[in-house]
Amino acid sequence: MNIKYRLAILFVMTAGFFWSGMGTSIRFIDEASTWQILFYRSLGLIIILLIFVSYQSSGHPIKALISTGLGGFTAAISLVLAFSGSIYAFQETSIANAAFLFATAPLITALLAWPILKEPIYKSTWIALSLSILGILIMVSQGLSFTGFKGNIAALISALGFAGFSLSLRWGNLRNMLPAIILGGIFSALVSGIILTFNQDGLAVSMNDCLISLAMGIILLGGGMVFFSVGSKVLTASNLALLSMVEVVLAPAWGWIVLREQAEFSTLLGGGILLFALILNALLGVRQNMQKN
Repeated sequence: MNIKYRLAILFVMTAGFFWSGMGTSIRFIDEASTWQILFYRSLGLIIILLIFVSYQSSGHPIKALISTGLGGFTAAISLVLAFSGSIYAFQETSIANAAFLFATAPLITALLAWPILKEPIYKSTWIALSLSILGILIMVSQGLSFTGFKGNIAALISALGFAGFSLSLRWGNLRNMLPAIILGGIFSALVSGIILTFNQDGLAVSMNDCLISLAMGIILLGGGMVFFSVGSKVLTASNLALLSMVEVVLAPAWGWIVLREQAEFSTLLGGGILLFALILNALLGVRQNMQKN
């Protein structure tokens, strides 16, 4: 294993480490709504990624944004759904529930890539999909009778948004995802700003909520995206899916360590089945790639 490959693994795991703190951070928000958090978090995301993309493009970030084309545009629209759904999910259900359900995005991507991109679904993926559905049903079973159910649905919608983002990148043959993510941040800020204007909540939030939201955008989401983007240029999709499990495992752990948030037995059981399905699919994907090479 050469040093470049090792660094790529470290970068992707670092991205997962950053992202895993999102749910716990949202718990420290006092009063800001989903759309207010999304607005300020998007601003932070735009700032850090514009700086990095400007460096990548030798001072021509606007050109990089335009070059994403229609694929970048659809990817950005998908991120509005993904970002807003994830914030609402963390507000309405447990961190463990949300994290496990977000992790279904790669499997949803594989399922949708079949009719949309004509990519075949391997037998191992069908098995993983079946196990993941079982895990999801067990996880959300305890939420059918209370408000946590809305958070579970929001988490699945967010996963669908991330799947749409991945499909758009493949469809548009975009090798650099960061310009599309910047567009996603811009669209998210615009959509949330419009909604806040019409529902009269406005942009005024406490200094605490503003700073936390900005920090989530700059450090956790934006910083994680930078590390992931650099690492993803070396690793295969299956390796990325496997290493991204760092986020799924750490997010509930932070919720317990920092907030003492206890997970329901159904969440642990269903999440365990789901995590097993995701790891199995990723490992078999790595094996298939090795056989091809």
